Amino acid sequence: MSGDEESPEQTIAEDLVVTKYKMGAEIANQALKKVAEAAVPGVSVLSLCQKGDEFIAAETGKIFKREKDMKKGIAFPTCVSVNNCVCHFSPLKSDPDVILKDGDLVKIDLGVHVDGFISNVAHSFVVGATKDNPVTGRKADVIKAAHLCAEAALRLVKPGNQNTQVTEAWNKIAKSFKCSAVEGMLSHQLKQHLIDGEKTIIQNPTDQQRKDHEKAEFEVHEVYAVDVLISTGEGKAKDGGQRTTVYKRDPNKVYGLKMKTSRTFFSEMERRFDTMPFTLRAFEDEAKARLGVVECAKHELLQPFAVLYEKEGEFVAQFKFTVLLMANGPLRITSSLFEPELYQSEHDVEDPELKVLLQSSASRKAQKKKKKKVTLLFCFVFSSFLNIFSNSFLNFYFISVTTGFKNRRECDRTGDGDRSCRVNFNKRWQEPDEPKEQTSRFFLSRLSEGLEGV
Repeated sequence: MSGDEESPEQTIAEDLVVTKYKMGAEIANQALKKVAEAAVPGVSVLSLCQKGDEFIAAETGKIFKREKDMKKGIAFPTCVSVNNCVCHFSPLKSDPDVILKDGDLVKIDLGVHVDGFISNVAHSFVVGATKDNPVTGRKADVIKAAHLCAEAALRLVKPGNQNTQVTEAWNKIAKSFKCSAVEGMLSHQLKQHLIDGEKTIIQNPTDQQRKDHEKAEFEVHEVYAVDVLISTGEGKAKDGGQRTTVYKRDPNKVYGLKMKTSRTFFSEMERRFDTMPFTLRAFEDEAKARLGVVECAKHELLQPFAVLYEKEGEFVAQFKFTVLLMANGPLRITSSLFEPELYQSEHDVEDPELKVLLQSSASRKAQKKKKKKVTLLFCFVFSSFLNIFSNSFLNFYFISVTTGFKNRRECDRTGDGDRSCRVNFNKRWQEPDEPKEQTSRFFLSRLSEGLEGV
C-alpha cells in the first residue's frame, strides 16, 4: 500500500472490533470499581489515580499478547475530581495532594483502549453514603439529575435521532432538580485512535455556541462517549489555576522543537501514547516531563485538558458511558455503579414526555435465533441419522456378502450342487438374529449420543 492510501476504517460492523471494545470496557468497569471501593475518608486523590492507571496497564498487558505491534492501555488517565472541581484533576507526585473526607462528592473518570478502540467511563458518589445514611440536599439533587440525564441519553442516542434532542433533554432534567448542565461541555463520537470524533453533543450551549454547533444525526455502527456534567450552580466552569497534567497529541500540528528535553519528551510520548490522552505522572522523570511539555504545548503539538472548577461551595456530578449503536439498538458497554437508594432528592423530572422516556426500556431488540437453532438441531439429527444408517447398512451388507462368499467357497470345496448352495446361503442369511439386534442397539445408541451432543 502506498503512503497516500489510507486503510479502510474499522467499525463495529465487524465482530472483532466489537470484541475489542467490550474487552476494553470490561477492564474500564473493573478499574472504576476498584478506585471507587478505595475512595474512603483519609485516602489521597493521588493514590486513587495511581491505582486506576496501574490496574489498567496491568490488565491490558494480559490480552492480545501475541499481537506484538498492537497498542493497548490507558485511553484517558484516571482523574478524581472532588466537590466543585469539574474535571481533569489528576495530580503529580510533586503537586499538593487532596485527602478525601466523609461527605465529599467524588467524580472518577478514566478510559481504556484495545488496538485504539476506546471505552470511557465516569461515575459520581458521596464518600460515606450508605442505606442507613443516605445523601440528601443539593448533593443528592445533582447526582440524581446527572444520573437521569445519562439514562435519558442512553434512550436518545440511537440511529435516526439528532444530537439536539439530547441537549434539550439534559437542560430540562437539570432544571427539574434546580441544577444546570455545565456550559459548553461536549460528548464525542469515538473512532479508532480518536477520542474526539467529528460528531458531538453539546451541553447547555450559549446562544453563540448553539449557532456554531453543528447538528448531527446518529447512525448505525457509530460509537459515542456520552459525558454528562451537572452543577448545583450556574454551570460555568473556569480554570482555577491548578497545574494541567493531562494532555493529548494533536496529529494535525507539526513543529520542529528546539530544546533537547522537549524532543526527548515528545518522542517518548509518541511511542507510548500516540494520540491518546496521557498524564505527566506516567513519565519516570517527572521534572523533565514538566519541562519538556511546555514547548510542546506552546506550539500546539499537545492539547491540554485544563482542570476546571465551579464556584466554591457548589457541587458537580458526572456520569459517562460508552455506547455502540448496533443494528438492533444501542449497546452500553461501560456501566454505572449508581445506587438510587443512597440519594434522596425532593425533586424529580416534571416533563411528561421525559417521564415516559425514562420509564421506557433501554434494552436492545432480541435477535431471532430460536428458529435458526431449531433448524440446526434438525439438520444435525438428520445428518447423524443418515451417517449412522449408512454405516450400519454397509457393515451389515459387508457381513452378508462375505458370508455368501464363504458359503460359495464351501460349495466349491465340497462339490455340492447349486441348489444346496442356495439353500445353505439362505439359511446363513436368516440365521444371525442376534447380529440384527446388535445392529439396532448400535444404531439407537449412536443416535442418542448424537442428540446428547446438541
